[in-house]
Amino acid sequence: MLIERLRARDLKLLAWEAPTTPLHNATVEIFDPEGSGFDYAQLVDLIADRIAFVPRYRQRLQPVPGNLANPVWVDDPDFELGYHVRRSALPRPGNLDQLRELVARIVSRPLDRSRPLWEVYFVEGLEGGRVAVLSKSHEILVDGVETVDLGQVLLDVAPDPKRVAQDDWAPRRRPGSVNLMLDALHDSVRDPRVLASNVRGRLAGAGRSMASTVQRTGDVISLLSNRRSPWDSPVTGHLSQQRRFVALRTDLADYRAVRQAHGGTVNDVILATITGGLRGWLMARSESLGGVRQLKAVVPMSVIDDEMEATSLGAQVASHFVDLPIGEPSPLVRLHQVSYSFEAHRAGGRAVAANRLAGIAGFAPTTFHALGSRVAAAELRRGFHLSVTNVPGPQFPLYAAGARMTETYPVPPLLPDHALAIGVTSYDGAVHYGITADRDLLPDIDLLGPCLAEALEELKDTVTPRRPHARRGQR
Repeated sequence: MLIERLRARDLKLLAWEAPTTPLHNATVEIFDPEGSGFDYAQLVDLIADRIAFVPRYRQRLQPVPGNLANPVWVDDPDFELGYHVRRSALPRPGNLDQLRELVARIVSRPLDRSRPLWEVYFVEGLEGGRVAVLSKSHEILVDGVETVDLGQVLLDVAPDPKRVAQDDWAPRRRPGSVNLMLDALHDSVRDPRVLASNVRGRLAGAGRSMASTVQRTGDVISLLSNRRSPWDSPVTGHLSQQRRFVALRTDLADYRAVRQAHGGTVNDVILATITGGLRGWLMARSESLGGVRQLKAVVPMSVIDDEMEATSLGAQVASHFVDLPIGEPSPLVRLHQVSYSFEAHRAGGRAVAANRLAGIAGFAPTTFHALGSRVAAAELRRGFHLSVTNVPGPQFPLYAAGARMTETYPVPPLLPDHALAIGVTSYDGAVHYGITADRDLLPDIDLLGPCLAEALEELKDTVTPRRPHARRGQR
């Protein structure tokens, strides 16, 4: 029997996971089911029809006795689609604020490691007859090489869903404890890398405990000496187990107009908007910007690199660090500073054009957001304040079981001691912001949505003469 082991880097993610830092990516998508009859039963049928494309979604982790080697992936003999695909509802007519609260509560809960590491919620009751689909998958499940995100295979480019071949899946027999031990010993003798991988996994677990102890000690020392860590900021601190979620929809045409007037890329304009939004939010909460002139963000970028492991989508994802100039009052200067930080990345010839990413078959943003979160987690030791994943999606409508997807918001996970993460997806003429925050550390994060909208208006005003406009709120 072919045994597939958990990779060392995935074992490290499991070792870092804690009740305060569940490491799953999520996406909330809003659909207009008019004329399609899209309901919970149809979603279950759609997933049953497509899950064969992502076989990992019917597997769970099986530990090796004595921890002689990394855990292995095995088919779940008790796999039950109804357990993973769940039904929920808002009090009619439900609004986006109520949906955001539901999303925050669901993503706060860790996934059950004794089962396949994913869940999907069909949410009814949104105003206008709309429905939402919230999906969450563990970071070790989606690596872009062996497995893409389930959401990528559920959407079609036309209202008529494509039917696939009949799935006759049956769980393979689970290896017994003796076989697992013998296979682990055999692999360790035959390939020393297996032993090294197991050692790294144990060290990662021990390192996590040691890092926690060292951090607590450092906090005490900093308190006694009245010194601040270089990574102290309004968006870092010890996390709770609960989350908040903010969603904002803006028009892609606005970003393109700013880019056309001032150069750079749409990505630059989005980062400048985030910078301005953070500045406005911090000023609104009476945070002094005198001591914090910049926030360091890790921004995973798609690149072409022969030395990196390619994803099944034909591109690799690497980290890029950007200092967001929140202390700069001029929106145009903020844009130029952000744009300049990406010049070397673009000049090196490794950058992947946004239109190429957006043209990938399927709704690849869900997978690229997952890969971006993995990259950000791998860079924890280098130090940064927040992560920002920005993924261009297709600029045409997509459908699930005939229902048109009207909005899509990423829900990025929080890393240890990082109270804020921002995901951005452009889709069908709109730019969608999904913001995850710690519920206790950032109780006023709802204000960041209007501040982002106001920052975009500031950038638009550098293109055309200022005209009266209403303050744009959250949608």
